[in-house]
Amino acid sequence: MKKIPTGVSDLDAIIKGGVPAGSVVLLFTEIGAGGLEYVYTSSAKILRAKSNPEDIPSILGDECKGSNLPEDIHYITFSRAKKDILEEVKTSFDQHYYDIIQKNVKFKDLSQKYFKRTMVPPSWSGDDGRDKTDLFSNNDNLDLLKGLVQFLEDNAEDNMVVIDSLTDLLTNSAIDNEKLITIVKGMRRASRKWGGVIYLLLSKDILERSMEYHIIDSVDGVFNFRWSENKRVSKRQRYLIVDKFMSVLPHLKREKIARFTAEVTDYEGYVVINYERII
Repeated sequence: MKKIPTGVSDLDAIIKGGVPAGSVVLLFTEIGAGGLEYVYTSSAKILRAKSNPEDIPSILGDECKGSNLPEDIHYITFSRAKKDILEEVKTSFDQHYYDIIQKNVKFKDLSQKYFKRTMVPPSWSGDDGRDKTDLFSNNDNLDLLKGLVQFLEDNAEDNMVVIDSLTDLLTNSAIDNEKLITIVKGMRRASRKWGGVIYLLLSKDILERSMEYHIIDSVDGVFNFRWSENKRVSKRQRYLIVDKFMSVLPHLKREKIARFTAEVTDYEGYVVINYERII
């Protein structure tokens, strides 16, 4: 089975080199619990490994020596500006994270379509004074979902694609949620042919629970980012739980089907530091 590294070396070591190529993975995250930090860490470390193939064991871990690295990393956004994302990376992590993401991640901004037919003025979404050569510019007349589908059709093959975020789409009253779910299901089928990995960010507890389950049922895998609920612990602890991944979980040793404890540091990014067996 071809694998694509997550970029979190201790996690990759446990799941034998990464996630299966051709997967659609939901990053289901409580606010601030690690979903975005995982994306930034994954992007930066994979790009570093591509630039320095001889250092793959030290950057990604020994289990990733035979894994497939994506050709490119595409970051699709609907409501956040590229400069804001890069500023978040710059202020949260070591300088090398910013440098490699700013230089190598290919951003695609669909905000013009996202804010269309809303009360948000065009100037707020960057419609005035834009750099026409910027990858964030988008001048066609397709609607938002068609634009997303076309972009994936043109760019998803052999690549890593981050969609930030499903929350934006599902809370936009102009978007038909059933159509969006159908697109996610179609994306899951097409991803087998594309052979890369697609990450879908979704914030927890914003949508109705039934809609959350509908989305979870429509993807290949779910990485659940949570905060500790232990009130006796003074410092909040981040957890990562693999809620669903049919092609990963059956191959893990019983004692490693667990809740992973994690932390975020400025130099290492998102790091798995331990795991606790789920009884």
